[in-house]
Amino acid sequence: MGRLTLLLLTACLSASALAADVIKGERQETFGDVTVHYNTFNSTYLQPDIAKAAELIRSKNQGVINVSVIKDGKPLVASVTGTVKDLTSQSVTLNFRQVTEQGAVYYIAQYLVEQQETRTFEIKVQNGDKINTINFNQELFPGE
Repeated sequence: MGRLTLLLLTACLSASALAADVIKGERQETFGDVTVHYNTFNSTYLQPDIAKAAELIRSKNQGVINVSVIKDGKPLVASVTGTVKDLTSQSVTLNFRQVTEQGAVYYIAQYLVEQQETRTFEIKVQNGDKINTINFNQELFPGE
């Protein structure tokens, strides 16, 4: 399963490099001593065996959001929730599920991508009593 983590992270970074509106490098937000790494990409960036192992639907109309929470250089278990809104402010709940393998903990969710558009994501990460919120916009494209 370590291969799954490596390939998911590689897919995230590759998707970032290909998206014109993504700042070079990794997306992250720091809240005190906790850093939240996040990225979203079309599920077709995943190899079929990796998508299957991660229980993700690999389709040109499915996006994936991947979130990891780090404290003192180590993965942190947290509660991750979120929504994605289109330009008409129609909101869809992101159903994150935790994946744990070989010292890595991350949270993944999928959402529908029917057409090219910019969407607004709101991700809430709760660690203990503290809730941190990340908001970002991402231009999305159906895959090939």
